[in-house]
Amino acid sequence: MDHFLYRDGALFAEDVPVAEIAAKVGTPCYIYSAATLLRHYKLFDDALDGMDHLVCYAMKAASNQAILKLLGDAGAGMDVVSGGEYRRAKAAGVSADRIVFSGVGKTAEEIHTALTGGIRQFNVESEPEMHVISRVAQSLDVVAPITIRVNPDVDAKTHAKIATGKSENKFGIPISRAKEVYALAASLPNLKIVGIDVHIGSQLTDLEPFRLAYQKVAELTNDLRADGHEITRLDLGGGLGIPYTRSNEAPPLPTEYGAMVKETLGHLGCEIEIEPGRLIAGNAGIMLTKVIYVKEGEDRKFLILDGAMNDLIRPAMYEAHHDIVPVVEPAAGVEQMPYDIVGPVCESGDTFAKGRDLPEMAADDLVAFRSAGAYGAVMASEYNTRPLIPEVLVQGDQFAVVRPRPTFDEIVNRDTIPEWL
Repeated sequence: MDHFLYRDGALFAEDVPVAEIAAKVGTPCYIYSAATLLRHYKLFDDALDGMDHLVCYAMKAASNQAILKLLGDAGAGMDVVSGGEYRRAKAAGVSADRIVFSGVGKTAEEIHTALTGGIRQFNVESEPEMHVISRVAQSLDVVAPITIRVNPDVDAKTHAKIATGKSENKFGIPISRAKEVYALAASLPNLKIVGIDVHIGSQLTDLEPFRLAYQKVAELTNDLRADGHEITRLDLGGGLGIPYTRSNEAPPLPTEYGAMVKETLGHLGCEIEIEPGRLIAGNAGIMLTKVIYVKEGEDRKFLILDGAMNDLIRPAMYEAHHDIVPVVEPAAGVEQMPYDIVGPVCESGDTFAKGRDLPEMAADDLVAFRSAGAYGAVMASEYNTRPLIPEVLVQGDQFAVVRPRPTFDEIVNRDTIPEWL
């Protein structure tokens, strides 16, 4: 469920007409619903009720500080994958003891920043990284809490570019070597093992890969405890998918996921950490765009929008589907026609959809890309010197720009021409 619905023939974001935002902010822009963000966070939190747990929002999905503060104030922790994300979480007021640091390439500088600013744990991805964390912690005379990310060699049955739990993926250490690597961690100074980390991929639409991975984690927990390691936390990652089209069969609900976690891991007495991102943010955001031209091709019509692949790259990068809807609700029974929906960037890849049925469209009509809250704004660029588009947060009947559109002068003036040119 989201809070982008038609009312009296017009698309609303909660209690705000989307056309009103377009008139005041301009297009293209991203619009987020606070009510949807909070509802999705609470679904996960409630799903793990009865277990000691922390829901850490994977902020790589959408990292605007307004979103982080909204979720952080509701009790969420944060899963960060860079020093910049760590700084954003802290700036949004999230306490250090609720920030988990993941990612395969943490630098010594990033580790230093987290250890001096405070961190709940590092999710360690490799032995070399473990040595660096130990060395930096030793230099600061602090103890670094760690989990070790194990790769369970489980096929998540998702897009190849977002699968992370198979043996050929770059993430984690092979689960077959876990006992050896945990023994190494126990021997290094200034490290404290607190648990196990696993994450097998994103946009999963079936619970079975999770179940297989978590069963392996349960076995590993018992083995490591038998070796004398104190395993008190299990970080299970994220990955539960969302319905990108309303005609698709819906992925499992957080309640079903939570029941499976309790079934596979509840007997171990561990604190459970999960790191959902897409399911919290995905359907909580839309990208609002405007039609520039309707172009007649030889055998098709092109809908040329002011939004482009640099604003929403998922269709170009992942062949991803987004439902695309007019802001003015079409009347019942109105004739639909197929359009190739494209942006203005000088790339054939700047194509959002082919042969998509919409009512007859005209220049200046507004259209919305649904389910664009995750991996939309955060993956955007200024390709073709197109300004990053604004982000808007709606709560009830009020809205605010939470990231403004930069001016062309701001973009151009960031460049420096050397004196010798």
